[in-house]
Amino acid sequence: MDIEMKHSKFKRICVFCGSSPGKKSSYKDAAIELAKELVSRNIDLVYGGGSIGLMGLISQAVFNGGRHVIGVIPKTLMPREITGETVGEVKAVADMHQRKAEMARNSDAFIALPGWYKLNTLKILRLLSYIYIYIYIYVCMYTRSKIIRRNKLSLNINSFTKR
Repeated sequence: MDIEMKHSKFKRICVFCGSSPGKKSSYKDAAIELAKELVSRNIDLVYGGGSIGLMGLISQAVFNGGRHVIGVIPKTLMPREITGETVGEVKAVADMHQRKAEMARNSDAFIALPGWYKLNTLKILRLLSYIYIYIYIYVCMYTRSKIIRRNKLSLNINSFTKR
């Protein structure tokens, strides 16, 4: 397959998605299409670390496309969300707060796909704002360096976020 390489200002994008494949095949199709787009734009993936569901689909597709994949997963979820072989780099963390912070630290932008925690748009934006505030506090307290602005994008597939 010939993939046209496009330029992007982002080096790594964090994709929030579910550890299940979802009820509609369009969710799986969207995850694979997004993976192809990331590969075509030379963008690495940061995700929740699971090897099943939409997480498994997108991570495998990005990895197979030759891009770097970073999975961040709490140790308590590893038995449920990792089955078989994982791809790329897997970072085990203590809890969900560390997971979100680590994902944010390693990302230039965020995309939320359906199946991620069954959330509507408002809750997605609230959580991403939480991540942004957490980064701000972390950077101010521990590194005292310039704040990096994070980009947020939500894809609405089959009106998933309008529920």
